[in-house]
Amino acid sequence: MLDAVVCVLLEKLLNVLSEQCNLVANLREQFGKMRSELKMMESFLKDAERLKRRNLTLKLVMVELRELIYEAEGILADCQLQNCDGIGDFSRSSSWKVCVGPSKLPFQYQLAKRLNEINEKIIEIRQKIFTYLRVPLQSTPEAGDKPLRWSSEIYNHTQVVGLENDTVKIKDWLFQGGPEILSIGVVGMGGLGKTTVAQKVFNEKEIDLYFERRMWVSVSQTFTEEKILRHMLRSLGDVGLGDNHGELLKKINQFLLSKRFLLVMDDVWSLEVDWWDRIYDGLPKGNGSCIIITTRNEVVAKKMRVPDWRIHRPKFLNDYESWLLFRKIAFAATGGECIYPHLEEIGKEIVDKCKGLPLAIKAIGGMMLCREPNHREWKMIAEHFRDELAGDYSDSLKALNASLQLSYDELPGHLKSSFLCLSLYPEDCVINKEQLMYWWIGEGFVPTRTGRSVIDSAEDCFSELSNRCLIEPVDKTYNGVIITCKIHDMVQELIMKIAREDSFFDLKDSISCRHWGINNTVKQDNFVANQKLRTLLSTTKTGEVNKVASKDAKSFVECRYLRVLDLSKSIFETPLFGLLRQIASLRHLTYLSLSNSHPLIELPESLNKLQNLQILDLSYCQNLRILPTTVATLKNLQVLDVAYCGSLRYLPQGIGNLSGLEVLLGFRPARPDQFGGSRVSELKKLTQLRKLGLQFTRGDEIGENEVDTLLNLQRLEFLSISCFDAHESDLITKLEKLSPPQNLHELSLKFYPGYTSPMWLRPESLPKLTYLSISSGNLAKMSQGFWGRERNVWKVRGLMLESLSDLAEEWSNFQAAMPYLRVVSVCWCPELESFPIEDVGFRGGVWTKGEKQN
Repeated sequence: MLDAVVCVLLEKLLNVLSEQCNLVANLREQFGKMRSELKMMESFLKDAERLKRRNLTLKLVMVELRELIYEAEGILADCQLQNCDGIGDFSRSSSWKVCVGPSKLPFQYQLAKRLNEINEKIIEIRQKIFTYLRVPLQSTPEAGDKPLRWSSEIYNHTQVVGLENDTVKIKDWLFQGGPEILSIGVVGMGGLGKTTVAQKVFNEKEIDLYFERRMWVSVSQTFTEEKILRHMLRSLGDVGLGDNHGELLKKINQFLLSKRFLLVMDDVWSLEVDWWDRIYDGLPKGNGSCIIITTRNEVVAKKMRVPDWRIHRPKFLNDYESWLLFRKIAFAATGGECIYPHLEEIGKEIVDKCKGLPLAIKAIGGMMLCREPNHREWKMIAEHFRDELAGDYSDSLKALNASLQLSYDELPGHLKSSFLCLSLYPEDCVINKEQLMYWWIGEGFVPTRTGRSVIDSAEDCFSELSNRCLIEPVDKTYNGVIITCKIHDMVQELIMKIAREDSFFDLKDSISCRHWGINNTVKQDNFVANQKLRTLLSTTKTGEVNKVASKDAKSFVECRYLRVLDLSKSIFETPLFGLLRQIASLRHLTYLSLSNSHPLIELPESLNKLQNLQILDLSYCQNLRILPTTVATLKNLQVLDVAYCGSLRYLPQGIGNLSGLEVLLGFRPARPDQFGGSRVSELKKLTQLRKLGLQFTRGDEIGENEVDTLLNLQRLEFLSISCFDAHESDLITKLEKLSPPQNLHELSLKFYPGYTSPMWLRPESLPKLTYLSISSGNLAKMSQGFWGRERNVWKVRGLMLESLSDLAEEWSNFQAAMPYLRVVSVCWCPELESFPIEDVGFRGGVWTKGEKQN
């Protein structure tokens, strides 16, 4: 991933050299020289990733170059820090003790001298590459000459091809359950679609109605019996905290007693099945219950009591199915149709080499989606694919590995870094998209362009990886936005291998790697503080917590070059206040997350030392009472998230000074008698805000002269207003006057206290509104203005109504007022009439225009 490392450094050098900063001439000269040398090598480095796998000499040379680049990046970071503070003493940094000359030499001279040495080594390496490989090195065009190809739209790659008969067969088996538990096995090699078949069956509405309880457990290679039991119990609605092994199994038995249940054990590897015997024997029998086991090894299925005649083996896709799946992905922009006749022949040649493996076809199809539709580009990919296969076109596993490797090789440099971040997450982990994006921003992996929000750029990176089928969506909002994702285990094997080779992350070696994940499956004894470390990230699975010992917390703050520190979902032995005072010394920090960590009550004033901080996430910290006033001095802050902090009284005065803030969630204004708190009027200054979450409980939190505040936020796209635990009727009057800006794209109303929707919730006031969500509260009817007029209708495409027990409106009214509706999600709204969704008063469902409804 050297091209990725170079890409990141070039981005930073470009920003530094284009700014009017106070770098002295000799430092600016050395950084400019470095940038020119790296630009000359940039185009070669992408091909070098492929060449080094067959050339040991080149591999060693690239390791040397990589370390030089990282050292230069560290020097640049320290220069930027010193540029803010003035020239100072660098004696605290162990890397400077190695890098600089005698301590009496002037600081600037020492820096320039070391940078000159690095530049000379880079030139020497460039000459070695040219001499040894005879490869001409040409500089790549400036970013301004060839703009990046942004692809913010995320295509839907969830269609299933060729598995229809598989799902019908397994469903038929499930309905044949008898007095004993029926066990079914789905067996096949990685990437063949075992999990996809099981998921499709598991999520069928017919199956949901037939089985009274359903459980899905991802077993993986690093499972423990206790973790499996906890996952089963969590699927049944009980976290089982504090319960021992025997109590867990007893609880599961009680939940399932006299119930027909379906249990899926996905991706089982172990041939030792004593653990399964104990679980199986503890499950209640009878009632037609069933178990589905997916595994790569048929012996495993048989040992887990699956009879021969209940083993299903998904077949490889035939030529027609393979080409169909490829088309749906590679030509998603044209609805899955190949409108380029000159690409069909070469496309079928590429597909043929995938040997009918769905994962291989999806990976190569996703890569082709992001290529220009010309014959030369596609021919080059076909040749590279042929090279990866090394002439052996008959091995299906080799075809899969080759397609995944090629997908990685063809990633742009910035996406390689973003993609390798996934290596830190444990197997079968559901990954939070927001955490991933904030990490990319914090480390500088996201390219920045004038006039474009860095958060938008991170969204683009995510959509590119999704479109390339390298990450798979897990959970989406009602409007189709992905909120969690995962990666296939075959993809994980690839990125773990690359991450080890490139010292990005190595589970067995924290000394040389630059990124480290914290989760309860990792022995923290393996972690050793090092000056190379750039990221320390919580990678704990859903429903689990980290327990951080005092000695580990002390080690964290010794990593002085940390840019990303995410300690979310953690319980600390050491007092957090004292730890945070030490964290304030990590002055390179750009992303700090303490989300859902305990026991966090307050933050120290010394937080103002983190002047590079761009993202501060304190969400779900239920004991957090107050933020220090120094938060308002963090001039580079772009994201401040204090959502779901139930004890937080208000935000400190001065929040309006954070002029670069783009995301502010959980804003709770102070009342008139709460001195030192921020009022609603301060929001007027935050003209860069794109996403805002407001929390109100009383009418006096909004002054009469503050009701027009939101109209000033012309860049605001998303607004959430929550009135949880509201007490005063005066609040309704104030909310009626608090009109959102007309450019609003998405609105969420939660616990709205009024019986009628606010007067400003009408199409002429919000002409660009695309998504509307209303949940909980007292709403009984929509105001007359909500329904619009003949020529003034809503542009809303997505609508969600949830937990509105008194809302009594007819579907025909919504249809007339919202002719552009495409998706409607409704649940727990018993008074709604004639909606095309079954059971709207209970679990409800989703209506999608054009789709056949159940």
